[in-house]
Amino acid sequence: MNVHTTINHYESGAQIMTALQGVEATIAATGFDEKLHHLILLRASQINGCGFCVKMHTRDARKAGETSERLDHLIIWRHCDDFSEKEKLAFEWTEALTELNKEDQLSRLRQELKKHYSDQEISTLTAMVGMINLWNRIAISNH
Repeated sequence: MNVHTTINHYESGAQIMTALQGVEATIAATGFDEKLHHLILLRASQINGCGFCVKMHTRDARKAGETSERLDHLIIWRHCDDFSEKEKLAFEWTEALTELNKEDQLSRLRQELKKHYSDQEISTLTAMVGMINLWNRIAISNH
């Protein structure tokens, strides 16, 4: 990374970054499952190719008690039995909102999510995905 061409967003956009951190605190205060929260952030970061975020969210997931095996299998979650149906739906929602090429699946996914999550939890999950995509793009902007 060339330090002469990177932008310190925390310095030059301090008010914005503080507001974004406030959103993160609000999301955390909802009581959404911490391990799943970290897995969602990690999965979006994998899709977006944000190495910094992948490292950070892997570390945070481990601190929350997530196993190395499940972390190793997250990228292939569809092809293993390590995750519950509820978790898999959260990953599918994360991928649909991150890749934005699965709009035809959103109605079906919302119906499936409602079987396992409250509307508040779905809103929290949606905000998590939106925020990690924003954070990934901020980090990637300096790659």
